[in-house]
Amino acid sequence: MDPVNQIEGRAYPFGLKNVDTDVIIPAHWLKTISREGLGKGAFEAIRKDPDNLFDSPEYAGSPILVAGDNFGCGSSREHAAWALGDMGIKAVIAPSFSDIFSGNAFKNGILTVILPQEAVDRLVEVAKTDPIHIDLEAQTVTTPFQDRFTFEIDAFRKHCLLNGLDEVGLTLARDVAISSYEQKLAGERSFLTHGTATAA
Repeated sequence: MDPVNQIEGRAYPFGLKNVDTDVIIPAHWLKTISREGLGKGAFEAIRKDPDNLFDSPEYAGSPILVAGDNFGCGSSREHAAWALGDMGIKAVIAPSFSDIFSGNAFKNGILTVILPQEAVDRLVEVAKTDPIHIDLEAQTVTTPFQDRFTFEIDAFRKHCLLNGLDEVGLTLARDVAISSYEQKLAGERSFLTHGTATAA
């Protein structure tokens, strides 16, 4: 996955609370195992309104979504994170997230930022007219109006996102240690690699 650090641009000023994964990506889109193309189905029910913000040219390609409390609740479908990623969203800011959604987002390189409701309300207003800047290294969200909000993040998740390490990447990063262990094991327990000796 791509490293995540500085994320800047317009943000979808969504703000709706208790948005579940069925709203993010409806169940009939779950037949695919591909991540590509799911962005077309993201927020499908909301997009039925011709004036919805997700199809507004003003917010096209926005890398940030500012959401309401308990974002990503409901079923555990990873497709919700896939759909957001396919839309180009790299970060979601909200007062709280479903634990499962937050984990799925992290595994797919999407930063989830938890901020107090007052900060989220302010960012919703800013997003209607101006860009927002997220600095993962500094753990800050800032605006052109001198707003500066700090957020907490698990150190392991921060390390992985900054370095673009998914589960495969983490394993490959330990390649030398794994190879060394396998060589040592092969010497100590040669029967594991050479088969079991037969009796004469």
